[in-house]
Amino acid sequence: MSQDCIFCKILRGDIPASLLYEDSDVIAFKDISPEAPTHILVIPRKHISGPAALTEEDKDLMGKLVKVGVDLAKEFGLSDGYRLVMNDGKRAGQTVFHLHMHLLGGRTMTWPPG
Repeated sequence: MSQDCIFCKILRGDIPASLLYEDSDVIAFKDISPEAPTHILVIPRKHISGPAALTEEDKDLMGKLVKVGVDLAKEFGLSDGYRLVMNDGKRAGQTVFHLHMHLLGGRTMTWPPG
């Protein structure tokens, strides 16, 4: 874990979060600045700076991240559609450099995004 990373601080319990899911590899919590009626962040417990930093060893973890997102979408009644999003790098809008996936739903999404 990184000492400065806000998501690592959440994982350590230094910063409170509205946890919606947790297991030995992944946690999910409500985004504090939601961009949709449902906006959940799904993050690995392992500190990985972003998608470009993934290794071959992380394939199963990434599958689990997506599966948790899909399961939460079902749990939150997003059967009419939702978006799973990962940003990589500042130009893509990444502000926290700990791999995370946004689950967005509860409204119509437009294309192209931002």
